[in-house]
Amino acid sequence: MMTKLGERLVRSARQARAIARGEEDAARVFTPPTVDVAAVRKKTGLSQTRFARRYGFSPASVRDWEQGRRTPDPAARTLLRIIEKEPEAVDRALASTG
Repeated sequence: MMTKLGERLVRSARQARAIARGEEDAARVFTPPTVDVAAVRKKTGLSQTRFARRYGFSPASVRDWEQGRRTPDPAARTLLRIIEKEPEAVDRALASTG
């Protein structure tokens, strides 16, 4: 006999498999909001190249985002939103990593 926890784990695994196969929609999906990369960068006062280097993006990606050829992936959008709202916090975090 399976425990209640075991039953929930099996049910969750089946649901995950169905979602991965496209047979079922995920209950929650997080998509960071869109971000105006040029406005965020200009607010920092940095050139595209310096902005990219400071925050770990490639200069080509920053150019492509600003020119609308590509959109940032969800992780980059999240970081860009944090840079937009709390640039000092990002700078402190990056400075403490060495």
